[in-house]
Amino acid sequence: MTEKLILASGSPFRKAMLVNAGIEVEAVPAEIDERAVEAPLHDSGLSPEDVAAILAEAKAMEVSERRPGALVLGCDQTLSLGDRLFHKPADMEGARRHLLALSGMTHQLNSAAVLVRNGEVLWRHVGIANLTMRQLDPAFIGRHLARVGDRALSSVGAYQVEGEGIQLFEKVEGDHFTIVGLPLLPLLAELRRLGAIDG
Repeated sequence: MTEKLILASGSPFRKAMLVNAGIEVEAVPAEIDERAVEAPLHDSGLSPEDVAAILAEAKAMEVSERRPGALVLGCDQTLSLGDRLFHKPADMEGARRHLLALSGMTHQLNSAAVLVRNGEVLWRHVGIANLTMRQLDPAFIGRHLARVGDRALSSVGAYQVEGEGIQLFEKVEGDHFTIVGLPLLPLLAELRRLGAIDG
């Protein structure tokens, strides 16, 4: 017995990961203002992992209200460098500033997944990966961004490790799926436990 999963996201990357894993999925993007949900969390002392989990849950809950009875997956990813939280860059200048700040440093990606049915949280998980960027020459950053173009704006770190962005790194510690935005192996284990997929 398998059950269709509702993905509370418009991310083509997350949907492709699920489809490639053999999961029947329907994408229903959440209608929430992520920055408005996040704003009161800034001075709360919550960790970047907690922020990712809260945002993922908010997305899943919003879609769950519109899809009663459905199993809904909410996801979010935060990038933290020390206590600084990064968001997707708004423009290429923002992408350049992101890469300059991350250059030569180890940052953390926090990928949260939350399963909800009828407004009840069934499961939550945050996968963590640590990525060390090599020291980047500012002129190289400019050339790199010129090559990758607007793709740099679709990621919280202004890079895609599954593409040319891998050239920015000297060390990557963590699960590949967590890095690209979905802790897939723990999710699959939970879907099997719930009987939502064949196990």
